[in-house]
Amino acid sequence: MNAPKGIKKRGPPGEAEERIPLVVTNKCESTIWPGVATQSGTGPGIGRVWGRTNCTVNGESCACKTGDCFAKLDYEFSGATPATLAEFNLAGGVDNKQTFYDISLVDGYNIPMGINYIPAKNTTFIPPNLTNCACIATAGWVYSAAGNGTFYSNATYPIPLESEETNESVSAWCPWLNLAFPPTEPGNGIYPYPDDNVQRPAFAPCNSACAATGSDKDCCIGKYHDPNICKPSLYSKSVKAVCPDAYSFAFDDQTSTFIIPKGGGWEVVMCPEGRSTDILRKLGPEMFELASGGKLSSLSLKRLQNATYVRAERGDAGLARPWVAMLVLGFVVAAYNWACL
Repeated sequence: MNAPKGIKKRGPPGEAEERIPLVVTNKCESTIWPGVATQSGTGPGIGRVWGRTNCTVNGESCACKTGDCFAKLDYEFSGATPATLAEFNLAGGVDNKQTFYDISLVDGYNIPMGINYIPAKNTTFIPPNLTNCACIATAGWVYSAAGNGTFYSNATYPIPLESEETNESVSAWCPWLNLAFPPTEPGNGIYPYPDDNVQRPAFAPCNSACAATGSDKDCCIGKYHDPNICKPSLYSKSVKAVCPDAYSFAFDDQTSTFIIPKGGGWEVVMCPEGRSTDILRKLGPEMFELASGGKLSSLSLKRLQNATYVRAERGDAGLARPWVAMLVLGFVVAAYNWACL
């Protein structure tokens, strides 16, 4: 039995106009069972969505190869690693008037994922090239670098995309020691081949550095719970290469957190075809304007319609600034507390 193509979840009880739509869409070739969980277990004020793969369902039991929830079909807390996550804080930042969200690979990677924003009446002015992000790091799902023929893009507001990766290169992005299910040598079934002597399978889930080693250094805990001490691992650097907009380790908020005015809903897409987005790095000034002021100037809207401007290389302009730390503080604290549940 295949998981439904779209599953709608609602927030805590309240007036109809205050409820936040959450749609989970399965575009994978195989059955995916979505996991939807929140910090309190009552609604997606602060929550996450992920995909459970290779599941065997029997009544209320659902045992999965990745993203498993203690073999339960319905579960209120987080799934097992590795799992690609969509994370949301719907009322964060200054006066609780911003929404913070991200695609996170802090718990590892199992399937491609995209997030589409569903505007509210007060947010229809926000262009999709500031909101609709994707992480596509699985062989067979990467489109060519030409054009914008992807589910999360449109002709009026082109979305900046990662342009270097190919289906061949993304098949080997995960560091060998981080592979959740490394290929084994015929005969003894336990010893993995060297990386350059074997072709990895298309489905090759990747453990995060924290999940792979469990060390304080890789998990940014203990004396390493400090952004000045805990630094990106090889895994984190590999994540940013294939998915520039994705969260790669605990203190990666400056290059992976989307901040927009409160309001609207979300579509989380499992296995979108296309390319990973590169929004936060290339459109930093516009993201800053939107997050800090809640609106966009006519000049910014004009720039966001200019494909040459959108695709131009501008380094990390706009995001590596003190305002980011201030705006994401509430989200980071909530995410850390969530991870410790």
